[in-house]
Amino acid sequence: MPAGTRTCPCCSCATFGTGGAESRHASVVSYAFLALLSCGLGLLSTATMAADARRTTFGTLSNGTSVEAAELSNATGIKVRIMTLGASIQSLLAPDRRGHIADIVLGFDSAQEYLQDNHYFGGTVGRFANRISKGRFTLDSHSFVLATNDHGNHLHGGKVGFNKVLWILRSVKSGAPAIATFSYVSPDGEEGYPGTLRVTATFSLDDKNTLQVEYTASTDRPTIVNISSHNYFQLGAGVAGASAMDDTLQILASRYTPVDAQLIPTGELRSVSGTPFDFLQPTAVGQRVRDGNDLQLRFGRGYDHNFALDGAGTALREAARIYSPGTGRILEILTAAPGLQFYSGNFLDSTTAGKQGALYREGDALVFEPQLFPDAPNKANFRSARLDPGRIYRNTIVYRFSTDNPVNFRQDANPREPTN
Repeated sequence: MPAGTRTCPCCSCATFGTGGAESRHASVVSYAFLALLSCGLGLLSTATMAADARRTTFGTLSNGTSVEAAELSNATGIKVRIMTLGASIQSLLAPDRRGHIADIVLGFDSAQEYLQDNHYFGGTVGRFANRISKGRFTLDSHSFVLATNDHGNHLHGGKVGFNKVLWILRSVKSGAPAIATFSYVSPDGEEGYPGTLRVTATFSLDDKNTLQVEYTASTDRPTIVNISSHNYFQLGAGVAGASAMDDTLQILASRYTPVDAQLIPTGELRSVSGTPFDFLQPTAVGQRVRDGNDLQLRFGRGYDHNFALDGAGTALREAARIYSPGTGRILEILTAAPGLQFYSGNFLDSTTAGKQGALYREGDALVFEPQLFPDAPNKANFRSARLDPGRIYRNTIVYRFSTDNPVNFRQDANPREPTN
């Protein structure tokens, strides 16, 4: 147990720390579901079960190129499909409190639609997730100019980022956990980046309803790297009228990075205290998202900001919890990254028709991107995004799923109605 932590009296788990962090933990314990999460879903069967993995296809592009996919599933009803186009999570099925299963991520029904998309639905974003001011940075006294695709700035890897390229599905393996491994080689100069970058994306699903995404990369020349996953989570899926604005969110960050009118960080690390960015206590997303008195919310048309996570280091720790009161679904996100970009879907304007023809609207889903800070190559006080030859870049993201009715988050393929 890390220094400074104590044992929770309700479940013997490690709390977030001492002082104010303890009070945050205590407040969350008031949610009945936290005991379940903190104790590792202890009500589920302890019998070892293997998750299943299989290789399949996800249609073809307009030029005839076939798009492969890997499907990982377990006995509780979690099933994720990852396609080679963009190493993208195309669907993620999860049960609600009644055991009803629905797809909880936004996206499209065909591969070609992803090529035409500018929302990054489910994609792996890189080489540099988020924004770089004016698409420029300096490394070892050399200036580099990147492709600009966002009001004169560089966003999510440029005009053809990792979400728009075809990855190779290297291996698919059932087991505990089930694993699918994808790879991509980004050539020297792609979108303006120096160095040939060899990237691996590994997706794994276990029988305890944990989906892990791990990105690794190596280079033959000094470069910058910041890779993340851009899923739009709709935990209220399956319930008519459910809104992500009703979701209760907790982000374990005491500071965030304010931005200018073009959503480029100013370099300041600002306290969340007394602002709409304070999610240290679980708070409904929609409670303050339209607070026009806050200039930052006006800049982002809502939340589109990086949070400086507490306890930043090299070890996985909790970053956020999201709870849908309409369905009882709970998502817990763990990361070792220093930042978490929270985006409340502000630029979904009902002009994009997604799965089954659904028009995606502002606030339909929430995005959480564990990452280095935006514009880090141009901010000396932000953690460096530099990667040198002989070193390995790594970003591990853990998604844990459960519900507020664990009796029906069952270890069988036929979820039942609740007994109470």
